Amino acid sequence: MISRKTIDEIFSTARVEEVIGEFISLKKSGSNFKGLSPFSNEKTPSFIVSPAKQIWKDFSSGKGGTVVSFLMEHEQYTYPEALTWLARRYQIEIEEDGEADPEQLKKTKEKETLFLISKKAQDFFRQQLLETQEGKNIGGAYFREREISKESIDEFGLGYSPEQWDALAQHLLAQGYNFVQLEAAGLVVGNENRPIDRFRDRVIFPIHSFSGRILGFAGRILNSNKKTAKYLNSPETEIYHKSEILYGIYQAKQEIIRKNQCILVEGYTDVISLHQKGVKNVVASSGTALTPEQIRLIKRLTKNIILIYDGDNAGVKATQRSVDLILEQDLDVRIVNLPAEYDPDSFAKEYEGEEITNYIEENSLSFLDYQLKPYQNKNLSIGEQSAMIDKSVSSISLIASELKQELLIREMASITGLSEDILFRSLAKARIETHRKTFQSAHKNKLEENELKSKQHAINPYFIVEEEIIKTILSFGQETITFEIEEEGEVKILESKVQDEIIEQLREDDISFEHQHYKGILENIIAFLSKGENLVQSLLFDEESEMQSIVSQMILEPYQLSNWKKMGMVIPGKRENLKSHVENLILNYKKLVLQERINLSQEDLKNEELTPLEQQKVLEKIIFYNQILRQINIKLGRAV
Repeated sequence: MISRKTIDEIFSTARVEEVIGEFISLKKSGSNFKGLSPFSNEKTPSFIVSPAKQIWKDFSSGKGGTVVSFLMEHEQYTYPEALTWLARRYQIEIEEDGEADPEQLKKTKEKETLFLISKKAQDFFRQQLLETQEGKNIGGAYFREREISKESIDEFGLGYSPEQWDALAQHLLAQGYNFVQLEAAGLVVGNENRPIDRFRDRVIFPIHSFSGRILGFAGRILNSNKKTAKYLNSPETEIYHKSEILYGIYQAKQEIIRKNQCILVEGYTDVISLHQKGVKNVVASSGTALTPEQIRLIKRLTKNIILIYDGDNAGVKATQRSVDLILEQDLDVRIVNLPAEYDPDSFAKEYEGEEITNYIEENSLSFLDYQLKPYQNKNLSIGEQSAMIDKSVSSISLIASELKQELLIREMASITGLSEDILFRSLAKARIETHRKTFQSAHKNKLEENELKSKQHAINPYFIVEEEIIKTILSFGQETITFEIEEEGEVKILESKVQDEIIEQLREDDISFEHQHYKGILENIIAFLSKGENLVQSLLFDEESEMQSIVSQMILEPYQLSNWKKMGMVIPGKRENLKSHVENLILNYKKLVLQERINLSQEDLKNEELTPLEQQKVLEKIIFYNQILRQINIKLGRAV
């Protein structure tokens, strides 16, 4: 494992604004930086980077944390991979040690096991294709029929899964893996007593990560059973998220960078056939419709995309949808229509690489030309022409650059013969609609998060106070507050840090939090303080992404005054209010605990099986709790 010393050096050296700035455009905003979220399609920047605190928060998606968590979210790195990337970036030598957090080690090991199992599965499929008679006769025949070369089989790691129900399962079980692990990797179905290979009797297309690791598989059936899907993809797993990866990205990324252009097709064999003809800057969104996450993956390499989809109705619809998604991500897109009898696979088989490249260059259309190509058709009705215009204007409204929008509107006026004034007015309306949808989309997660929190708080009033306790410790924990106590007629002044006072008050009455995440954070706070570690830094260094996100949000978000007012608390901020705030906070929480204990005791009294002595003890407990509750209410200024 990477040593604690190295991890500390990485965190103290790496600058969150520098690293994130390599992936997204950031602009100075006061003491922070702002940018558009890389995790949503927002138009108004809500992605905040704090150099002072060395954290980031994406208010559109709710994600947040440190520079390491950003790399884990954005690049899909594991925790050690993110640390290693940063060490290379800042030229820090990595030291290993034998110490490791058990939970962290467990998570890392489980994920690495899935990668290892997936690689062993790929090796098995490849061995079955190349070395067994069944594989050569069935899988090999398919690839020969599709004119896929031995070189392509090697480059893309293609394979074959035999007809036997559990060939892969038995192969991996014999190596010491168990059914649960194979199921978690998406390789088997059934149960421990009868595991069944998910991809049995199919040719196999491994799906690689951006860095070349095996994430999952696609299997193509070889018979003509209409009741069975032609392609079967791995399910979502801990390492495979189909909406976030593109087939062929690992093999194509260098060529995409070199040509500053990415060709996007639909199928696995489309990619391979084009590669074989030397057109290697090509990827596919196989297994899913194109997603914003996939487009952002391309955006890391180029801002220029060429769509070459099938010419059938489904392909045309997919093209229209993809164009809008690409424009939303601020990329340039062109479309190539192949002759009616071809798809990318068959076109690549028919022509040589230079001919394919020339055809693409000569026949690629801007999205506007593509959308308006049928406009001159004299058979179109006024309604059809109007719908076509509205669609193009809507697409233009998705583009962030107003300069590009104006140039496209002028071009559109030239193509259609319509006046620029009318088109600009239509654009203004479309912009309003686009911004409305974007606003709703960008804030949907936040609203859902707030709604869930509100529901949780409504169901359990503990949550509001627990959240404020954590916030107070994080914001004011190191501040000193003073107390006056009277001993033997003498008034003494005692000093205590806010964090110590809160923890001691909770410990004194044996109180633990109700909210799962807040409870975990408080336990970590107590552990870190007992070791003398920097509190905020230690919480943010934690590998648990949920904790990082909650803590970073608490640090960056202003206090919700409405919550304080609901609880009748002093608003924090001024140092002179801090003592009152801490006292009220603890008293409010103890009041909730007492009220619950009273309610539970009253329920106990309803138990008809209690003996008179037991009833008396419960009554005494209720009286005792009520006495303390009255004292708390007096202190809170709400005597009853």
